[in-house]
Amino acid sequence: MSQIISPFHIAIPVHNLEECRKFYRDILKCEEGRSSEHWVDFNLFGHQLVVHYKPKTEDQLHTNTVDGKSVPVPHYGVVLPWNDFQNFADQLKAEGVNFVIAPYIRFEGEVGEQATMFFLDPAGNALEFKAFKDIDQLFAK
Repeated sequence: MSQIISPFHIAIPVHNLEECRKFYRDILKCEEGRSSEHWVDFNLFGHQLVVHYKPKTEDQLHTNTVDGKSVPVPHYGVVLPWNDFQNFADQLKAEGVNFVIAPYIRFEGEVGEQATMFFLDPAGNALEFKAFKDIDQLFAK
């Protein structure tokens, strides 16, 4: 997979801007960029993540079953290099992050084998970080 990847931009709703600012900056170690009283930009592994204030709703977390686990939908995240995944997982554990799905190997021994983990930010947004030993398996069928 030798193509150059362009950074994505994603904007997500948060009901407590300061709590989420601390989470992304201090727990996930994202560099903070521009901001206003209603939004904050972050560098999420080279991608632009923007948290925007939105009043809290009572929407329930939806899940779909993947590899026997209840995967939160919607979710977002980054595909990391294999070794970076484990280091990041260790960092999150040390910070006391509560995992929805703790780090593990999904589809072990099958096409698309990957390390994955899920957790929620303080606003209830689901994040997934994953890694492939063979990045050419990213879109494998």
